[in-house]
Amino acid sequence: MPEATANAERMEGLLAEFRRIRAFSEQLCEPLAIEDYGLQTTVEASPPKWHLAHVSWFYETFLLGPFLPGYRPFHPRFDHLFNSYYEQTGSGLWPRAERGLLSRPTVAEVYDYRHHVDTAMERLAAEAPAADWPTIAERFSIGLNHEQQHQELLITDIKRHFAHNPLRPAYRADLPCAPPSVPEPMRWQTFEGGLVEIGASGEGFAYDNERPRHRVYLEPFALADRPVTNGELLEFIADGGYANPALWLSDGWAEVQQRGWRCPLYWEQQDGEWSIMTLAGMRPLNPAEPACHLSYYEADAFATWAGKRLPTEIEWEHAAGNRPVTGNFLETGWLHPRPADEEPAGLRQLFGDVWEWTGSAYLGYPGYRAASGALGEYNGKFMCNQMILRGGSCASARDHLRASYRNFFYPHERWQFMGLRLAGDA
Repeated sequence: MPEATANAERMEGLLAEFRRIRAFSEQLCEPLAIEDYGLQTTVEASPPKWHLAHVSWFYETFLLGPFLPGYRPFHPRFDHLFNSYYEQTGSGLWPRAERGLLSRPTVAEVYDYRHHVDTAMERLAAEAPAADWPTIAERFSIGLNHEQQHQELLITDIKRHFAHNPLRPAYRADLPCAPPSVPEPMRWQTFEGGLVEIGASGEGFAYDNERPRHRVYLEPFALADRPVTNGELLEFIADGGYANPALWLSDGWAEVQQRGWRCPLYWEQQDGEWSIMTLAGMRPLNPAEPACHLSYYEADAFATWAGKRLPTEIEWEHAAGNRPVTGNFLETGWLHPRPADEEPAGLRQLFGDVWEWTGSAYLGYPGYRAASGALGEYNGKFMCNQMILRGGSCASARDHLRASYRNFFYPHERWQFMGLRLAGDA
């Protein structure tokens, strides 16, 4: 196949994905009232309209400005308002904590901005010189995956904002709900270890922090067949887990004391009964569901209490191996973790439901080098004081995930769908 034809087909495929992903972002916002678009109840969770604008800014900054001759930005100050953390673009950053203070641009203007960018991206795909296609295609792929990341953030941030409201409103009251049940006993799968390879291969899209693929030696280990459940967290709470400093890392115990943690985020107890805030509003706590909205500190304390530990990210990826990426994802439509399916053997829920904390710090792999320029800020500059999570959640897009995917958050954060799977030495 001639190179020009192959490039044109690849661009058409990227454009089709662009249309699908852009439409899905707007579909996720359809249940919102106009008043919801500007909510920011905590620093880490941004307003919905900011997410919608920021992903458009990304395409404008890294694709349309550099590669579409004559492109005119929608508004000269949007590069300042909707830049997240890219210091090298020269536009400056509006403070993250003040995104909710922006009543203007209006929601209507933000949608106009999106459609302006959409039209220009269609032009770029049709008019870009062939010599620019390799760079454009690479940035196009990053932009698509970037918007999928913000679709997850849209969902989790909306939940965070709605949970702040004493009315406990529902984002969607029609979401399905698993009936309460008792979790099956945890089973274990052992792995021999040895010399293994981890990291993204050369096939398909992957972020730079998933490369280079490299060899690592593993001691024999064991993994639980499913994530820890709400019922098991209740046992930890009943045994005084949140009141026992012997179980906690020093920084974790300081967080418990300072923030008054006595249970996972979104749990509430009234008259001895536990309930949990969901995107469908308040629901009774289901003991069989994977526990979520846990910080790294809580995950580590639970593992210590259970006489186990968190897996390393190397162990997790080796166990995930070539397993299919199947599970409960954003497209499934539950927007909440589901109980593990009854299966006779093997690892369950590796992908979807809850991000699984590992005991690994977020660092570059051997030989890693961040890209030059502003796009090099996407991942590399955050390799400090954060911990790795693996597997995706019920708010992650299925085609955005893979076994090598490395998510990372600060150890005190818990507003994402964060849970844990126990590990041990074999």
